[in-house]
Amino acid sequence: MIYWQLWWVYLKIGIFGFGGGYAMLSLIQYEVVDKHQWLSLQEFTDVVAISQMTPGPIGINSATYIGYTVTGNVWGSIIATIAVCLPSFLLVLLISYFFAKFKNNKYVAAAFTGLRPMTVGLIAAAALLLMNNENFIDYKSVLIFLGAFFLTWKYKIHPILMICLSGILGLVLYW
Repeated sequence: MIYWQLWWVYLKIGIFGFGGGYAMLSLIQYEVVDKHQWLSLQEFTDVVAISQMTPGPIGINSATYIGYTVTGNVWGSIIATIAVCLPSFLLVLLISYFFAKFKNNKYVAAAFTGLRPMTVGLIAAAALLLMNNENFIDYKSVLIFLGAFFLTWKYKIHPILMICLSGILGLVLYW
């Protein structure tokens, strides 16, 4: 039963998760934490952190991790990962076939213009979802955030270096 639930939940996330992994986070949290209560909010926050640090898209990484956590075995990971990837794979396959024919169509261009700000909104909503009591937001974490944002934006510091520096700074500040 849990395998079918995982399949349908992640298939739905894959179908409606426009904008990539960060835009999917609010939908994933609703399904996994609020609706099915497979994870607590703290566990979900930890999954997001782990999924951000590991190579690959955050939506797929979180599906793999949550699938394993929920079922306790690799089959849950496989089912959740395939379910979240399948809609995008099929959609990209279909779009790539037709896009060359319709790329200059004004209706297609208008639809993509409308999707862009929605994606930014979903990413902003994901950021707000992660700002909760479980994440222990204090002045130190605000300083780490502002420093990481400024260094990445102004000096184009590589994300891997920024993750390492933030981890070291967190160790120094919170230990």
